Amino acid sequence: MQSKAKKILIVEDEPKIVEVVEAYLNNSGYETAIAYDGLLAMKRFEEIHPDLVILDLMLPHLSGEEVCQRIRRTSRVPIIMLTAKVEEDDKVEGLNMGADDYITKPFSTRELIARVNSLLRRSDEGISPLFHKMSWNQEDLVIDLERHIFKKAGAIVNLTPNESKILCALVKFPQKIFTREELIQIAFGLDFDGFDRTVDSHIKNLRSKIETDSSNPDYILTVRGIGYQFGGKS
Repeated sequence: MQSKAKKILIVEDEPKIVEVVEAYLNNSGYETAIAYDGLLAMKRFEEIHPDLVILDLMLPHLSGEEVCQRIRRTSRVPIIMLTAKVEEDDKVEGLNMGADDYITKPFSTRELIARVNSLLRRSDEGISPLFHKMSWNQEDLVIDLERHIFKKAGAIVNLTPNESKILCALVKFPQKIFTREELIQIAFGLDFDGFDRTVDSHIKNLRSKIETDSSNPDYILTVRGIGYQFGGKS
């Protein structure tokens, strides 16, 4: 029996981008639906119950941020943010409000399809839903994103903004191995001129705050030759 095609909602107000993305998705075997503004996006979302949403941030009538927040009130459907914003605060804000991934314009359509495929595979495998409050190892580590509170063994720990950005990115994508370059983009932005080993220093400091034994970490794992991955068990 042939499996049913996954449905993807494309929310984008630039017709040329919609045309290209829709063509590539259809050629990859996906069904597509289109919304050119935020209000229509919510209507289409309720009508078709898509398996994934590609969401532009700059939309008429209702912003992409608001669309994302409304979807997250009722659904854990994977969301890829498609945006011209490249500032790290914009990216981190997108991740914190519940997006699963983001791609900045201009972008490679092949990369977009690869990320769609990856997110849908993770969704099929039962990836843990993203909640505002998360805990691991019987509340040894607790993260409250709404109040921006981090606790280790019941005590509040103070993280620097960059430490917070790195940790939030890691826990949002628990199966993803982040390269140093990717963490640099999240924490420092694309214009950062420093060395990728700067991330290692932040990881070291972060481990000293949230790990019971920083030399034998439970949460921030090193993947040799690649980067870092979150290893906490909820």
